[in-house]
Amino acid sequence: MEDKSEYSCPHHPCAACKILRRRCVEKCVLAPYFPPTHPLKFTIAHRVFGASNIIKMLQELPEDQREDAVSSMVYEANARIRDPVYGCAAIICQLQKQISELQADLVKAQVEIMNVQTQNTNLVALICTEMTQNQENNDHQQAYGNSNTCLEDNNVYAPWKSLWT
Repeated sequence: MEDKSEYSCPHHPCAACKILRRRCVEKCVLAPYFPPTHPLKFTIAHRVFGASNIIKMLQELPEDQREDAVSSMVYEANARIRDPVYGCAAIICQLQKQISELQADLVKAQVEIMNVQTQNTNLVALICTEMTQNQENNDHQQAYGNSNTCLEDNNVYAPWKSLWT
């Protein structure tokens, strides 16, 4: 967290006091949150909420919550300036729509993965079945004295032939 005492110096008024053209006192409520280096931050919040409302909100909060409150006010003020009717609500709706679309995309991707896994399982099972049948045929031919081998019959590619056609 920034050193709050550096902003209460009367020689360097905070951005809020500078914009309001008032003297920045030692215990200025706005100084820790609107440093002289960020005048736009106060300008935006002031335009939407007004200085007295900002001061009042900050005084009602414990000091450990004020930084977050200022960030929220500046964010809301930016949203209100961009969209005076809906403000942050428009951004929230847009993000919720994006989440829904991404969730639908995720479900589609999961279905595709399951399909590919199923195809892979079926393919492995088919290859194993074909190889087993081919081996049984070879064993049967050898048992009955047939001199034709798998290679002579050009059946070496038989288990995979159905995959290429």
